[in-house]
Amino acid sequence: MTLSRLILWSTSNGRNQLSEAKPFGISKRAVWEAYKRVKANQGAAGVDGQSIEDFEKSLSSNLYKVWNRMASGCYFPPPVRRVEIPKKQGGGTRPLGIPTVSDRVAQMVAKMYLEPLLEPHFHPDSYAYRPNRSALDAVGTAGERCRWYAWVLDLDIKGFFDNLDHELILRALRKHTDCQWLLLYVERWLKAQVQLPDGTLCSRDRGTPQGGVISPLLANLFLHYAFDIWMRRTQPDVVFERYADDIVAHCRTEKRAQSLLRSVAERLAQCKLELHPDKTKIVFCKRAGRVGSYPHENFDFLGYTFRARRARRPNGETYISFLPAVSNRACKAMRATMRKWRLHRRTDKSLDDLGRMFNRVLIGWINYYGEFRRSVLRQVFKTLNRTLVRWAMRKYKKLRERQRRATHWLGRIARKEPRLFAHWQLLKVLPPAG
Repeated sequence: MTLSRLILWSTSNGRNQLSEAKPFGISKRAVWEAYKRVKANQGAAGVDGQSIEDFEKSLSSNLYKVWNRMASGCYFPPPVRRVEIPKKQGGGTRPLGIPTVSDRVAQMVAKMYLEPLLEPHFHPDSYAYRPNRSALDAVGTAGERCRWYAWVLDLDIKGFFDNLDHELILRALRKHTDCQWLLLYVERWLKAQVQLPDGTLCSRDRGTPQGGVISPLLANLFLHYAFDIWMRRTQPDVVFERYADDIVAHCRTEKRAQSLLRSVAERLAQCKLELHPDKTKIVFCKRAGRVGSYPHENFDFLGYTFRARRARRPNGETYISFLPAVSNRACKAMRATMRKWRLHRRTDKSLDDLGRMFNRVLIGWINYYGEFRRSVLRQVFKTLNRTLVRWAMRKYKKLRERQRRATHWLGRIARKEPRLFAHWQLLKVLPPAG
């Protein structure tokens, strides 16, 4: 697509004689902006096997088809490709639905229209999939509230994305918009077929694909009414943090937490959902000044484990507080990823090469898991240093089978060039220089 044709296609707010004749006022510019966001997010191919690179080969034609069908009211989403991905916690897999590139563009058009309508109404303690909010904000708020509330109700909704009731989603959506094309296409996306790995097509009467562009927004809208607004109306003394279906509620007494658990279970049953019996629990936030014990004295939330830890006051005095730090499951997952790199066998690469290859991942881990209690995260990266020592022993004859010498050699380089690896600079995890 030439630059001149691209400008002509995406300007004038998408309005011309042809677009004026369409029943739905969806502009070409909206489709173009949606495509740019989809491209930035990348993603795998859908059931048609078409990647973003393939889509771009006939970009003008493909975008025109999306706009023409959406504006005409005749857009029908293709089936969603289902894949199984490993769960970050608890083992096992979870189903992920991957729409085609063109369908992701169409969903993004709807999301761009819908998000500004919904965002002002969402609860301040809802953090998932919202602009200017993050999982770290939720973790930080939970940590602060654990100082003031001795009990936590750790809630997990069983099969949340797979069990959302379609009619309840549409009923919630109608409270915020009467836009015909939006209601029409959301209903079609909810009912779109799923293609299983063996090629079988399955119809859906509930749920929204976890992986769809608009699914997170619809999930947030559902829980806004199913949980957030209900909590504000019926449980005004309870504060909580919610990230999608991961919810932490704070109570002052065990009795109040037990009462809240029963009430939440009843409320979710009304919304055709249920709590996960193994992952939902009441936790005692044990710290200095809180005596006694309880079967559950820690909980995991968004990759962090909250439990009693030793802390230090500004005057140097130590005390026991209830604080978050990177969870054991997250540490295990990071170590497993580093093992897959097989870094110690990449003797054809230099240290500079290895840093460029993996620093982006390391920085992402450090920025997220190093926000609270970095000392725990440092233990993970000591494993990486040991792997680099093994790499040096295999690469250089003078260091072969001399682990102590290789460790000191790497330590000297780390102090001379700490920017080679992100964990050397950001976490100050340096091998001993000898």
